[in-house]
Amino acid sequence: MKIERTKNAKRNVIFGTALKLYQILLPFLMRTAMIYCLGVQYLGLNSLFTSILQVLNLAELGVGSAMVFSMYKPIAEDDHKTICALINLYKWYYRIIGAVVLVGGVLIVPFIPNLIEGDIPSDINVYVLYLLNLGATVLTYWLFAYRNSILQGYQRNDVASKVTIATDTVKYALQIGALFIFHNYYYYVIAILLTQAIGNIATAVISKKMYPQYDPKGKLPKEEVKKINGRIRDLFTAKLGFIIVNYADTIVISAFLGLTVLAVYQNYYFLMTAVIGLMTVIFQSCTAGIGNSIIVETKEKNYLDFKKFTMLISWVSGICTCCFLCLYQPFMELWVGKDLMLSFSVVICFCIYYFVYEINQLINTYKDAAGMWHEDRWRPLVTALTNLVMNLIMVQFWGIYGVMLSTVLSTVFVGMPWLIHNLFTVVFERKQLLGYIKTLFFYVIIVAISCFVCGFICSFINLSIFVTLIVRGIVCVIVPNIIYLVAFRKKKEFKGCIKLLDKMTKGKLNKVLVKLGMD
Repeated sequence: MKIERTKNAKRNVIFGTALKLYQILLPFLMRTAMIYCLGVQYLGLNSLFTSILQVLNLAELGVGSAMVFSMYKPIAEDDHKTICALINLYKWYYRIIGAVVLVGGVLIVPFIPNLIEGDIPSDINVYVLYLLNLGATVLTYWLFAYRNSILQGYQRNDVASKVTIATDTVKYALQIGALFIFHNYYYYVIAILLTQAIGNIATAVISKKMYPQYDPKGKLPKEEVKKINGRIRDLFTAKLGFIIVNYADTIVISAFLGLTVLAVYQNYYFLMTAVIGLMTVIFQSCTAGIGNSIIVETKEKNYLDFKKFTMLISWVSGICTCCFLCLYQPFMELWVGKDLMLSFSVVICFCIYYFVYEINQLINTYKDAAGMWHEDRWRPLVTALTNLVMNLIMVQFWGIYGVMLSTVLSTVFVGMPWLIHNLFTVVFERKQLLGYIKTLFFYVIIVAISCFVCGFICSFINLSIFVTLIVRGIVCVIVPNIIYLVAFRKKKEFKGCIKLLDKMTKGKLNKVLVKLGMD
């Protein structure tokens, strides 16, 4: 079966972006409401329990991605029997994972008070609250979680996004009532438990209605189960490395530079990760379509698509990088004040960090879509350990610059070359590797030029904060696009991108280009 990749990707991006924006704004408002209605101690408890449960969720590392990848081929071949056997296997895996999380969570219970520094609100029983949070986490695995894999395999993430938006709306409404009417934190947590169950059940019902031919039944051959278990093991090392990279910087900054520097750093990091989160929606929405393409299309077709995506991501990420460079400081001044701002040189480090992260995320998307986890199993750990060692050394000489620089260097000189080599060994042709590296280097040069031009122009725009943000924002949207059009318009990838975007906009983009005389 050849799924409608472009249509599904467009739909997933729209609803995924809406969900991501929703999940950025609403939690921020709820955190503010909790502080003013109950107090900062309750927010601290909420963050503590969330962190503990995220660690316990290490039990899931790799299972979700492995299950979706295993569905690409049987979906493409309309092999219903295999798909039913797969979701039956995943059902049991999720039950085991839920049990592991439950047992691990219960074993931690006696140590909960030791993880809390200072006083605990007198009306709170931390054991009860923790067990409620644990119950909500376990429900994510035990209540029909396996049916969500069918939606992902068919590239219908938009359905899950719609369900999440609906159930989160109910959750936030209940939580607002718990805070403003009852001033009761127990009710606040119970709302999480309740809506988690509703969300899982709703997703399962919709999935069953859309794909009634699939039920958890049958068994896979032992060899196939062995392959899946191998993918899970390989994914575990990859995602463990991802966790080390993402948490190492925070821990090192806290240990060597103090909580004040960490808090200021986290303000900048929060804004960057919000934009990364929106871009991640695009990658997640396209992963299943790319996986399907790798199965049904030729290597040459997939390589051309890869080059198109590289240009698109370089283009979009380049504009975002220009915006970070020119808007970070005035926005921070407006948001937190001059006393809680980092120097402009650190902003440059954040811009480099962001662009490198997005390009690396694209390459990782192809790796995941191709199921290239075994060949890539050691790279994430080696990259993470390199980053950690460099962090510990460089922070003592260059402070926060050393921390950020170590992450960029470990990614650019260890992680990315290794990953690109693996990709062109397994998915594409090795002879295409040098050409791709030259193209990628060209994009980096063009983005650097656009950042320099935008930075130079915006250095003369210093009006009131609001006006500065607006005018600089306009500059950062118009100038890079002009530079990219001039630099990219004659490349084959540009024409391919135009066709892809025109297809997603149902011909509207082509009409605009005709009017501009660019078609």
